Amino acid sequence: VRTRPFLPNDGAARNSSIDILPDGESLTIQGKHGGEGHGFKFDKVFAPSTGQDLVFDEVSEFVQSALDGYHVCLFSYGQTGSGKTHTMQGSGNGAMRGIIPRAVEQILSQAAMMQSQRWTFTIKASFLEIYNEELKDLLVMMNPDGSMKPRDARTATKLSIKRNTEGKSFVDGINMVDIDVEDKMNGLTQLEAVIAAAARTRSVATTKMNAQSSRSHSVFMLHLCGYNKESGTVVQGALNLCDLAGSERLDRSGVASDSRRLKETLAINKSLSCLGDVFTSLANGSKHIPFRNSKLTYLLQDCLSGDGKALMFVNLSPTVESSNESLCSLRFAQRVNQVELGKATKHVQYTKGGGSRR
Repeated sequence: VRTRPFLPNDGAARNSSIDILPDGESLTIQGKHGGEGHGFKFDKVFAPSTGQDLVFDEVSEFVQSALDGYHVCLFSYGQTGSGKTHTMQGSGNGAMRGIIPRAVEQILSQAAMMQSQRWTFTIKASFLEIYNEELKDLLVMMNPDGSMKPRDARTATKLSIKRNTEGKSFVDGINMVDIDVEDKMNGLTQLEAVIAAAARTRSVATTKMNAQSSRSHSVFMLHLCGYNKESGTVVQGALNLCDLAGSERLDRSGVASDSRRLKETLAINKSLSCLGDVFTSLANGSKHIPFRNSKLTYLLQDCLSGDGKALMFVNLSPTVESSNESLCSLRFAQRVNQVELGKATKHVQYTKGGGSRR
């Protein structure tokens, strides 16, 4: 759980509704009208002063799992304006970088180190958004080598979620951009181009609660394939970094009078509700998990079905005005924290010595 610091547009009041306890795992939140506080405990609670580097340190082992052959997903959840996109993408190429650029840098560094153990890796990146329950390729303007397409060639292919022969999901028709593994600095430059291209394409709008409100869920996907020349081992991992659109109340965001923004908000809230239903079903051990009820949960089914690993960041605004939304986010996080996905599957094949296993 991460609480953002106060921002200039939060107004003059600087009384935080959230009190983070010294153990780094607990917090209390006061309601909008005072009264009794609510206490919560999670795996980790970050103070508003926590830097991007310390946040990433907490999830770096999780990111490493993708290089080891696991399918992993990291969500960033919270109300609009609570700092989700800052956590996931950050800004610039210094201390304010978020989880996505830091994750790619870590994977490139690890892949380079593993070359001495006869490993070679290929890494491809894709970036999509789910807007009004439709998949949109955010890299439609890019070629696989990272160069930009001419304007007259930028035709958007209709994307669809399909299953391969092993029953694993993939997005049919999506652009994949190669990330240079041999030259780390070039690989990071390619990543910057990918993030910039996606930012230009992603659906955002101004609301009363956020000047740059994301109107869609975005999913950055890193597809990893490693081959060991000595043992013939092949590992295939996937890292999904998901910046969820913010949950919002119509009376605070002020979008009820705009039919387009209203449709977006209803789609966002319905999709987040479907995600909650999936986590509730998983926590209850239900036989039927409603993955197909939304594009988001269907896309990420492999990570959520016990076959992969999942981790959720819940982002909070410290303002008293947002305490009701923060309380809802914390209760959602509490539900998610009760889910046991089971032992994840490592995707490994052996090309020598007959047979293969996953």
